[in-house]
Amino acid sequence: MAMDLESVFLNGTVGAGKTTTGEALHWLLADDGISNAVIDLDALRRSWPAPSTDRFNHELELRNLQAVAGNYREVGVRRLILAGVLEQAAEVDRYRAALGGGKLTVIRLEAPIETIQERLRNRHEPNSPELAWHLDRSVELDEILTEARLDTHVVATGRRGPSQVAQAVRALIGW
Repeated sequence: MAMDLESVFLNGTVGAGKTTTGEALHWLLADDGISNAVIDLDALRRSWPAPSTDRFNHELELRNLQAVAGNYREVGVRRLILAGVLEQAAEVDRYRAALGGGKLTVIRLEAPIETIQERLRNRHEPNSPELAWHLDRSVELDEILTEARLDTHVVATGRRGPSQVAQAVRALIGW
């Protein structure tokens, strides 16, 4: 008998701390003996070129997530931590379906745009096309996510460390 997964989707603009928080939450749970896996959704869609009709390879991401989640479920993982971007309300059900059902809580990680852009400047080469793209996208995505309001909870990251943010997320989802 397959057990339902409980999943948390760490949502936010680029540089909000989704992947870092996901890793910190993974280790908090593992340290307490709680079966879990963390999935960086960027890795599931990273291929080139993306179809002209699917700028961010979203469909490939969902197909890969379905396969990966199924594999984790088969080996007994009960909780999945997803780090990614969720822009539209209709997508919540598509992610839930890709995960094979179960509870899915969406938590937006949020920081002041100045903090996010400082993180991006530390992550990318100065004056690189990647930095310019990420700086522009951070503003665009922040506006999209603020307007969409898809999140069950919002957690401020700001100057908090990854383990503090992960503990706040864990408290909200009851893991």
